[in-house]
Amino acid sequence: MSSPAKLPQGSVAWFDMLGTLLCEAALRAGLAADCHWSFLERYTDGAVLPNGRVQGIRFDIVNGMPSYRVGVDKDEHADVAIEVSTAVARELNLLYTDDPAYGAALERARQTGQIAMQGDPSLMPDWFTAIHDPLVDRTAAPIAVTER
Repeated sequence: MSSPAKLPQGSVAWFDMLGTLLCEAALRAGLAADCHWSFLERYTDGAVLPNGRVQGIRFDIVNGMPSYRVGVDKDEHADVAIEVSTAVARELNLLYTDDPAYGAALERARQTGQIAMQGDPSLMPDWFTAIHDPLVDRTAAPIAVTER
């Protein structure tokens, strides 16, 4: 079996791959028809994407159906929102969760304010957080957003 294609971290294609992973995981979880939940991740110093939004992703579940959008507006809100610097996002998305460097980088980012979360993190389902390592498998070193 071949390994998945690696996409440059932070590129439009990379965010699209992330959204696809999230939707696939949500569908496998068998969400209830009355499930509603929203999540966004916004790069605090991210580039403006071709769609006019900032680097990031919005993920929604409405009536049990997942969807996503690449790019986030600066004033957008969700049930759980993560704001992260591009440098921290780049670092974390290249580290597996069982790597001690991952935990250290996350804690350092929290202490320095380079990552912040609004909302209740307990609302994040296990299937959602479980996509991090498969995401690392598909992540290459970043390129500038304008490159394709």
